[in-house]
Amino acid sequence: MKITIDRGLLLKALTHVQSVVERRNTIPILSNVRFDAPNGQLSLNATDMDIDIVETVEADVASAGSTTVPAHTMFDIVRKLPEGAQIELDASGDDGHLTLTSGRSRFSLTCLPPEDFPVMASGELPHSFSVAAEDLRSMVDRTRFAISTEETRYYLNGIYLHESERDGVAVLRAVATDGHRLASVELPLPEGASGMPGVIVPRKTVLELRKLIDEIDGDVSVALSDTKIRFTFDGAVVTSKLIDGTFPDYDRVIPTGNDKSMEVGCKVFAEAVDRVSAISSEKSRAVKLNISKGNLVLSANSPENDSATEEVPVEYDAGDMEIGFNSRYLLDITQQIHGDSARFSMADAASPTLVQDTGDTSALYVLMPMRV
Repeated sequence: MKITIDRGLLLKALTHVQSVVERRNTIPILSNVRFDAPNGQLSLNATDMDIDIVETVEADVASAGSTTVPAHTMFDIVRKLPEGAQIELDASGDDGHLTLTSGRSRFSLTCLPPEDFPVMASGELPHSFSVAAEDLRSMVDRTRFAISTEETRYYLNGIYLHESERDGVAVLRAVATDGHRLASVELPLPEGASGMPGVIVPRKTVLELRKLIDEIDGDVSVALSDTKIRFTFDGAVVTSKLIDGTFPDYDRVIPTGNDKSMEVGCKVFAEAVDRVSAISSEKSRAVKLNISKGNLVLSANSPENDSATEEVPVEYDAGDMEIGFNSRYLLDITQQIHGDSARFSMADAASPTLVQDTGDTSALYVLMPMRV
């Protein structure tokens, strides 16, 4: 294999693929990125056996071939080369090395045989559909904060993507929960998604995918089976195993009879919560909401007996109420509300609270109160 490639193109692709490679690997080949150079293109492939990324970029291929090189080392080298540089990669010798030449710099990297590199991205997946990249970004952003990090509840360590319906209309819904809060976002069911199985997309896959689609304008093709999901877009293919588990019946925790409704300006509320919580203890992050007709008083106390209060005007007509929340969880939710105001539907100080954007019914959030 002998190719010449622009440093910017190679760096962008390496940035994407090397991030799935674990820093410590007991299997040496998994520390490497595989380079395949057919005609006029360079394909980069990295995997941790759970998630696999392939990205293809333009390159001047003098002789086709394949090799694998240490992913993080390669990334560091290319990152430190000057902008606009041309890079020559040569693995045509028999010494098991790849030579990287750029200007006056020359590196020799030990390669491992490409035949040893595991293949994960092959095979057809029975269900496929397309989603606008903008919609996929929104779904991920509005749910990922609620993904559980508790490894013992592994079935909560991802986003539950499934077909559902609301008001008789078929929707594609993404749900995440960690037991303290729940986020649910939906969009009209894409053509081809009907009949798809409900799948749990792992947290690492969600985070890698979100980075990769950050600047994509077009559609993202999604294909899935009971065990695998594949996203294809803009010269990149991400294939991932799915979490083998049953997502809980989340409908049971979404309250339907909460009769106390409070509407509040989202930006004003979030800033007030942020200020008041500055003195609450790092561990509990507790903030108390005292709600009365037309008025909300936020308060917090520290273990050292410091205190803070702030008043916020609200629309509220029910009886006086006192309820406490984790301020971090409150802020996570209000950051996802893009409209001017949020609606809090409450029952009492011990029951789950429903939070929605008053101008957008496609997303809802459930937050468990805490004793303050």
